[in-house]
Amino acid sequence: MTEITQAFILAAGRGKRMQYLTDDKPKPLVTVAGKCLIDYNIDHIKAYGIKDCTVNLCYKGEMIRKHLQKYGDMNFVFSEEKEALETGGGIKNALSKMRNEAFFVINSDALWSDEEGKQLLSDMAEVWDEDKFDMMLMLQPIEQAYGVGANGDYFLDSQNYPQRRLEVSQKAPYLYGGVLICHPRVFDEEPQGCYSLIRIFDRLEKSGRLGAYIHQGKWFHVGDPNAKQVAEQHFS
Repeated sequence: MTEITQAFILAAGRGKRMQYLTDDKPKPLVTVAGKCLIDYNIDHIKAYGIKDCTVNLCYKGEMIRKHLQKYGDMNFVFSEEKEALETGGGIKNALSKMRNEAFFVINSDALWSDEEGKQLLSDMAEVWDEDKFDMMLMLQPIEQAYGVGANGDYFLDSQNYPQRRLEVSQKAPYLYGGVLICHPRVFDEEPQGCYSLIRIFDRLEKSGRLGAYIHQGKWFHVGDPNAKQVAEQHFS
């Protein structure tokens, strides 16, 4: 097992599909069962044993910064963005604030529960091999995912490497769950600017450097008010 000592929470987006829920607050501060989305993330990070966490900020970022002051046992570093740089650009922009070693990346709206005796971050670190992979995605079986469509994002090939669904008509059995392990070297050739991680996923898939871990447990995409209601029922 490779010990991972730092994490990155993607918290810069507004979450427009949340409608009225993000008029007065950023999406990471939307509550599910009385608890902010970002607090669920931090609970997972702390349970794994990480204290160093970088958080990118844009829409109403000061509210997130203030909210996280309650965690006196955590070392937060903030990466400010004048305009949201998306997932790939946001991480690239913050790398100078982080150590040059592997780290977890968690979408602030990724919400999951683990099966008894399991812990996603520990289980991912257990199988992470940076000689073999540059990134490893948490994939979620579609039948245990809530608040998303039924088509999924990825297949696994015969050697358990992920292959992204490219045809609209295809149904893939797994979706990307907004959690990954990343080595910073994947950004060496990437520019500064605004772009999604998906183009990095695709590049690594082609070169055989993209790994996958199948999560055993439930996963919720809190992407709109209806999906929030579904998550509320589970976490209450």
